[in-house]
Amino acid sequence: MIHNPILRGFNPDPSIVRVGDDYYIATSTFEWYPGVQIHHSRDLVNWRLAGRPLTRASQLDMRGAPDSCGVWAPCLTYADGLFWLIYTDVKRYGRTSTGGAGGSASLRDFHNYLVTSPSIDGPWSDPVHLNSSGFDPSLFHDDDGRKYVLNQLWDHRPGGKRFAGIVLQEYSVEERRLVGSRSNIFAGTEHGLTEAPHLYRRNGYYYLLTAEGGTGWNHGVTMARSRDLRGPYELHPDVNVLTTRARPDAALQRAGHADLVDTPDGRTYMVYLCGRPLRNRGACTLGRETAIQQVVWGDDGWLRTLDGEGMPQLDVPAPGLPEHRFDAAPERSDFDALVLPIDFQWLRTPYPEELFSLTARPGHLRLYGRESLGSTFRQALVARRQQAHCFSASTLVEFEPEHFQQQAGLVCYYGAAKFHYLYITHDDEIGKHLRVMSSLPNHLQADSFTAPLALPAGVPVELRVEVDEERLLFGYRVDDGPWQWLPQQFDASILSDEASAPGQPNFTGAFVGMACQDMAGTALYADFDYFEYRERPYRSRL
Repeated sequence: MIHNPILRGFNPDPSIVRVGDDYYIATSTFEWYPGVQIHHSRDLVNWRLAGRPLTRASQLDMRGAPDSCGVWAPCLTYADGLFWLIYTDVKRYGRTSTGGAGGSASLRDFHNYLVTSPSIDGPWSDPVHLNSSGFDPSLFHDDDGRKYVLNQLWDHRPGGKRFAGIVLQEYSVEERRLVGSRSNIFAGTEHGLTEAPHLYRRNGYYYLLTAEGGTGWNHGVTMARSRDLRGPYELHPDVNVLTTRARPDAALQRAGHADLVDTPDGRTYMVYLCGRPLRNRGACTLGRETAIQQVVWGDDGWLRTLDGEGMPQLDVPAPGLPEHRFDAAPERSDFDALVLPIDFQWLRTPYPEELFSLTARPGHLRLYGRESLGSTFRQALVARRQQAHCFSASTLVEFEPEHFQQQAGLVCYYGAAKFHYLYITHDDEIGKHLRVMSSLPNHLQADSFTAPLALPAGVPVELRVEVDEERLLFGYRVDDGPWQWLPQQFDASILSDEASAPGQPNFTGAFVGMACQDMAGTALYADFDYFEYRERPYRSRL
């Protein structure tokens, strides 16, 4: 059996491809660097994070991009001996994402690019710019060898339909650009917000798979087909192949944005994004995750789930391929290697040497204090995804701040307006001390701070967080003494898509990691000796 979700934690917008006996899924990374996560499996049951292909400035530079912008909806395909990866680099998405009330509510900047590689491990090429007409691009390789790019079309005009349909245009491999005219092949249904196109050819039909209803509780997978590439496309008799719209009892919610893959024996599986809400608050702190299940082609030529109910399932039949397990990811990193453990990422910049070093002090991650927590340019924050509702994380930090503008510590982070930060700093009255800063969505007052707790100078400090669904506690200790727990219980549910102002884009998920700021510009560093992330069953002691 396959237990869903197969890619836990923030892993949305899946695109799947099979090459021989290997399956690969690409997912969105938004403002987190490097760009695009690629997971690998040989049995559709066991998956491992294989890499991130967008690793250099020529491919991706997101400095200045607002929260939840950056890399959207990659599409991964294989043809002509190459992997083809298309992605959107979003530079602007609406008024609230600019960080204030200014700016346009209708204008957007979506740049779509193509990179290729002979191997999934690279090297990946420099990008070809395709267009900037909308987001969620995908590449279709037709049977005659011609290639076509599809994407959602954005219409900013007054009274215009923002999600203006799915457009298709031919791509010339020789000229490395789109050629000919673009065609709007599918306007969508009454559910609206039509996006995420993927095109397939089967038994004389072109099948178009899209997502509709918005990537929240009304999300769904829509299908249409046509004998002609450019349409007209007739709608699936059920409209949605998969959705949890109006199904609040489903364990996996927000199902949509899907892609298809065939096994060698001809069975079809659908990957799709989903969310696992907290039991008490209903928020999806783990972000949008990736699930998979088998679908079948009926006698009428249309695709449906195995039971015909169009519902996502937690446990689904596996295809019976030879089992292929991977070693479990280690719970603890001691930073002994010359590269970051693969689970960790940082924000926006293609120049990580400005933020951290693994060689300045061997066996430690050194973070150089940079801009404030939440900065969209140079923010020294290295973190990993929260992948379970209940977990513990801890680290040991050596940091000797000289004044209040220097900070370092352990952070539970969603974005610039949603985090809980247990940090060490200094002021003239207390000296070195520890406190928590919380940035709360829709909070009309200043950021929230706990009272300072004095710390001895010149001594490393261990920091720890315990999360049980929406309950979050911080603790610390010095000199291997007992853990001291802060008395406050913090709200972990704010680290979710749902905890936001209306209209504000929130498309990522909760991270936990290490951060360092020096807002005086002197780049004082903090050394982190280890980082441990351990998932555990739910317990009510918090």
